[in-house]
Amino acid sequence: MDARLSVVVPTLNEAAGIERCLRALAPLRARGHDVIVADGGSSDGTPQLAGRHCDRVVAALRGRAQQMNAGAAVATGDALLFLHADTLLPPEADRAVLAALAARAWGRFDVSIDSRDARLALVGFCMNWRSRLTGIATGDQAIFVRRANFPGFPPIALMEDVAFSKAMKRVSPPACLRARVSTSARRWESRGVTRTVFLMWQLRLRYWLGADPDELARRYPH
Repeated sequence: MDARLSVVVPTLNEAAGIERCLRALAPLRARGHDVIVADGGSSDGTPQLAGRHCDRVVAALRGRAQQMNAGAAVATGDALLFLHADTLLPPEADRAVLAALAARAWGRFDVSIDSRDARLALVGFCMNWRSRLTGIATGDQAIFVRRANFPGFPPIALMEDVAFSKAMKRVSPPACLRARVSTSARRWESRGVTRTVFLMWQLRLRYWLGADPDELARRYPH
């Protein structure tokens, strides 16, 4: 039997865009892969909308790490892919992931930010090259991993993707796919591009210096 992929989508009040995200995954489902939505207590009808376009909706404790772990716990695929609700995979993403996992234990895609703002094109470029140089992936890049090697995300309020990457680097270097996911610019545009970029740099630096992720999360632009 061919290897199967489970896509886990953590959600919290994503009614405006969840159907677009899940409809884009229909070709993967048609090829035998499954899609799981892990909802953290939405109050806007997200679970009901998602249920029409996925294989399973799981109720989870609020927090992206705990939601992704809850989705992974019920997944049946040989590989797991964690996809933000405002992010779209490239065509043939399943085949690219499974081919990459034949050689590496985990990986991520390059990312482009869906905006005409040249500053955000530069932000995406820098994210991709920083990831290649450091071996650290961000959630925006659609992290994927062999199920057998999945250690779970640490249950922290922020930087779970960084902590996960550090743990996985001890298993293997990441597969850095040049195919691009497209992610929404809403995080940057809601508070201003320059302000958000500097804030995120500051949060990342403070995390590396040992700051409490719960305290950092209070300043994170949701």
